[in-house]
Amino acid sequence: MMSPLETMGKMLILMGLFITLIGLLLLFGSKLPFSLGKLPGDIVIKRGNFTFYFPLATSIILSILFTLILSIIFRR
Repeated sequence: MMSPLETMGKMLILMGLFITLIGLLLLFGSKLPFSLGKLPGDIVIKRGNFTFYFPLATSIILSILFTLILSIIFRR
């Protein structure tokens, strides 16, 4: 059985890797062949000087992706 400090250390490493991955995605996101913020299913309403944007499809895809990644990491 792992001690609480070992568990906390592993969590901090995983969070650091996750934050690094998000930073790289933001840094190089415009060079990817697909655009996560402009998928079919994302809702955009433009009226005059008002724009409403709701990334529905992007949110669903990211939720599924993060669920799969976290289920693999925390599988027992």
